[in-house]
Amino acid sequence: MSGHLHDEGHTVAGWTGFLIGTVGSTMVAAGVVVPSPVMVGGGVVIVAISVLVTWALHLAGWGKPPGRRPRDTWPMRVRDRSAREGHPGCVGCLLAGRGQRSAVVAARSVPGSGEPEPAGAEAGI
Repeated sequence: MSGHLHDEGHTVAGWTGFLIGTVGSTMVAAGVVVPSPVMVGGGVVIVAISVLVTWALHLAGWGKPPGRRPRDTWPMRVRDRSAREGHPGCVGCLLAGRGQRSAVVAARSVPGSGEPEPAGAEAGI
């Protein structure tokens, strides 16, 4: 495996979310087989928790940005130092208020009015 040419994306966030999600999915399946609404509901809650845990770990730098990464960042124990700023094109980062937004409205407040004025308004744009 030492000669593989791609980043498989194995991360602490990914594996943790997978394991918790597997437990939740197994609980849902068992609840369907046994007929137990409590087990099904509990499994759904565990799956939801797996999504939140994965997201939190990604934002803490234990995930990976979308796309290719440099080879030295491939090992699972390497923390992603760019997570704090957000990853371009990453839905999780955008939901957390990080990264690039497609439509950013820059505003500044006008002294004395308390109302924001769009950027560029002073130049008549």
